[in-house]
Amino acid sequence: MPTPKPLCFVLMPFGKKKDPTGLPDIDFNRIYRNAIEPAIIGAGMIPVRADEEKTGGIIHKPMFERLLLCEYAVADLTTANANVFYELGIRHTARPCTTQPIFAQHQPIPFDVNFLRALPYELGKDNAFGPQQAAALRRVLNGRLRALRKLAADRAPVDSPVFQLIENWKPDLAHLRSDLFREQLAASEEIKQQMVQACSGPPGAARKTLRKIEKELGLLDTHEAGIMVNLMLAYRSVEGWTDLIELYERMPDTLKRQIMVREQLAFALERRAEDQKAPRDARTYDRRRALEILEAVEAETGPNPETCGLIGRVYKALWAETAAAGNPAAEGHLDTAIGAYVRGFEADPRDFYPGLNAATLFEVKGGREAIERRNRILPVVRFAAERKLRQAHPDYWDYATMLEISVLDSDWAAARKYAGAALARVKETFQPKTTANNLRLIGAARKRRGEAVAEIESIVADLAKGSSLNPSRDPRTGGSVRKYRKPT
Repeated sequence: MPTPKPLCFVLMPFGKKKDPTGLPDIDFNRIYRNAIEPAIIGAGMIPVRADEEKTGGIIHKPMFERLLLCEYAVADLTTANANVFYELGIRHTARPCTTQPIFAQHQPIPFDVNFLRALPYELGKDNAFGPQQAAALRRVLNGRLRALRKLAADRAPVDSPVFQLIENWKPDLAHLRSDLFREQLAASEEIKQQMVQACSGPPGAARKTLRKIEKELGLLDTHEAGIMVNLMLAYRSVEGWTDLIELYERMPDTLKRQIMVREQLAFALERRAEDQKAPRDARTYDRRRALEILEAVEAETGPNPETCGLIGRVYKALWAETAAAGNPAAEGHLDTAIGAYVRGFEADPRDFYPGLNAATLFEVKGGREAIERRNRILPVVRFAAERKLRQAHPDYWDYATMLEISVLDSDWAAARKYAGAALARVKETFQPKTTANNLRLIGAARKRRGEAVAEIESIVADLAKGSSLNPSRDPRTGGSVRKYRKPT
């Protein structure tokens, strides 16, 4: 029987992260996909990527197994991610000479990495990490990993500070169940691939397949947190709101308490509450529960774009329904929605989504004061959105944001251009629906003021066609843990 290839554990952030130096966001998924993963494979190893960030930062049992049992590891110290440093420390207690730190060299690291033999790499202009930078890191990292394999076979010099400091420190890893670990790892990856494949089909069929996968999982406590989060994101990507809510109820308490998971639950509750066919009492209960969850999160963490954006989304839906019914509470719901969006935008103006929604609702509210506030906030939103658009790989929400800004500015040529670009990047069916709903609000407000709305209606019709497409959905991707959606 051939000797299995060694495993190489990758400790690094997920998705796009803000650059502490003020440059555009860093796309760590791109760095992994285009450089780190192929470098590891080229060195004759099997890459295994950490997933605790996707689970709200939980350092769970499978994470420790991977830290201890993977023969090799690559740790990206860029942005000084706390989880990565913690994991690197754990790794140094168990493996004396098979860990390779790397970092983007334009960023300061909070300690001297020279004694770790850390490998610097270039991100390129605007942190784009293009083909040239990817090839350079791939080549150097591959060479370093090949050298590590040879050094390990020849009793390499120790690179772990723990092993250097404590004489005769020799943890016994031989008795750990490494064979079982490999089997469990392979099974987890197979389940994740099944989810990806399921989400590539029509939403109805995808939901049915995902339910089957969930049933086959049995007790969720026996699985790593990443499996459960991937399943939750898969349900979200195919609008399986009730499935997502029921999955949450089956999750272990430790996972239920994570902010990202609670926000996902609130998001699903609000989406389900928007189903006009559901009983009114059930919809009211879902919406009240969503608000309780989100307000508790904001109380814990303070205002932030994600949570405040979701709160604004709930009140925006409440306003739309009460306004349609002629309920006098509508104006209060609209003002509360605007306040939540403004709080989120002021907490971090680099995140333009709550700012855009605030600008749109100012337009909807109308009146001199609201339009003046719209005119003050919109240039800041535009600046942040255009800056994001200049990054290497803008997504649906980046172009949809520019579309909405263009509509607010009545720049129809730009609106058409951005609508086409957004539709070409649809990943989840609710994305164009969300944008269309916002444009309908703008159109309705302008129609009440006697303004022309033919251009808006035409773009909304195009977006409706886009929401019926069958986009390629991968529940494992989509940005950092808390930037999992922008349907606000």
